[in-house]
Formats: sequence, C-alpha cells, structure tokens
Amino acid sequence: MKLFRYGPAGGERPALLESDGTIRDLSGVVQDVNGASVTPDGLRRIAARDPKTLPVIEQVDRIGPCLSGVGKFICIGLNYIDHARETGNQAPVEPVVFMKATSAIVGPNDNIVQPRGSTKLDWEVELGVVIGTKAKYVSEARALEHVAGYFLANDVSERALQSEGTGQWTKGKSCDTFGPIGPWFVTADEVPNPQALRLWLDVDGVRRQDGTTANMIFSVAQIVSYLSGLMTLHPGDVIITGTPAGVAQGMKPPAYLRPGQVITLGIEGLGEQRQTVIADSA
Repeated sequence: MKLFRYGPAGGERPALLESDGTIRDLSGVVQDVNGASVTPDGLRRIAARDPKTLPVIEQVDRIGPCLSGVGKFICIGLNYIDHARETGNQAPVEPVVFMKATSAIVGPNDNIVQPRGSTKLDWEVELGVVIGTKAKYVSEARALEHVAGYFLANDVSERALQSEGTGQWTKGKSCDTFGPIGPWFVTADEVPNPQALRLWLDVDGVRRQDGTTANMIFSVAQIVSYLSGLMTLHPGDVIITGTPAGVAQGMKPPAYLRPGQVITLGIEGLGEQRQTVIADSA
C-alpha cells in the first residue's frame, strides 16, 4: 500500500493511493498515518477495507509529511563509500549515528527555508525507513520484520553548522524545513529488496546524485539491528540511511544552494519530491 497525508500544514488527513492513481480518503478508517497505523494491526485494518468503499479525493493541493507524530528521527551518516570519499572521510567501520529534530519535518514539496546567515546549504537524497514493531536487541536476520515500510527523504544540511565551529551534525541537520519526507509511506511488502533501489537528485534540472541502495555500506537490516542495540525502536520512529555521492560539499568548487533554486529528487517506487529554496523572512 501507498499511504500519505494531504491538506494544509497541521490539518492533514490520511489517504490511500491506489495503483491506478485514484486517491481515497482514509479518515473513516484511521485517525492519521502515524505510529499506531503503521503497526501490523494498523496496516491490517487498512488493508481489510475495500478501497472502492472509501471516498475519492478529486484534488490534492498539498501533500504533507508521509508520517505524523514521529518519535525519533535517526540518521546514518557516510553510508555510501563514494560519498564518504567525496567529503574526505574514510568508510566507517560501524554506522555513524546522529539525530535530526522532528520539528524539521515538512511535506515533500514544501519550500526549504535557508536559515539566516547560512552559507553552505546542501542536499542529500536518502532512503527512509519506518519502524512498525518494537525492536530491542534484534538480530540482523530478523531486523526487517520490524520495518513497516519506506519513504523518500531529503536530508537537507547546513555544512557550516555541521562541520565548523563546534562541528555538531545534529545542529547542521535540524533547522526548520530540513526534513522533507514523502510523498508516500510505502509498505514493506511493496519493497521486497530495499538494497536494490535507484535514487537520484537534480538541482535546477541538472543531475547531481544518481546512485543505488546496493552501494550502502550498512544495509537496512544491519542498521536496524545496530540501532536496536543502542536504543529501543518504537512504531513510528524513522531512520534515514545515508546518501550517495554528488552533494554540493563534494563539488570543486562547492556549489551550495541559493534562494530560488529548485531541487527534485526520487527513489524507484517511492515517488518524487520538488522543493524551492527560499530565504528566511521571519
């Protein structure tokens, strides 16, 4: 299934995208697409309904974040060897873990706001993972049993905040609008192999990233298993799993984002995003 949320920010409603492109409202089935509805019981409840009995949505003006009420927003850094090399780092021997503030989450086509004083705004197309069942000390062999599904993410980054001064990754990743997720939450049964997905990103129509999750250093199963040994993972927690080469930081010279530029990105089977960079006017 492909589940998503539509409507104005703060007032999104749950919906189902059928294979023929028909959009069905899920408000009569679940309260929202959230931690409760991505559990096995929640997904079974949705799957049990005949989509033809649900109201058709003729027009969607805005797609919201594909999941609400995210508990933890966990990120994995330097998880593609080509990206590690372009940033001057060695391949990590274990997953590099940092957190992104949940307040950074926005819809897949919402604007990216460049913070005041920002000089090194960057992009990162990434595969996102949604936890569906509680995971604590799970084995790699059973890790994917705890995954409810997948989504497309742009791990927007401010490299000066990330690497200069005190050099805190979470600080450089957590500004408002730095977490576009969606458009869809795609259930795991529709993604039989998360290590065989093509992902790409363009800036102003120019291809900057073009990779495959087959090149991840640590697989989704390895990541979930590893994280479950550090902290309990709960339904509705999300993990983004790293980016391939092609970020602005790795270009010579770097070509960081500026207001007015447009980013488009996608992952095979998980949809596409489109964002415009704007200056912070607050």
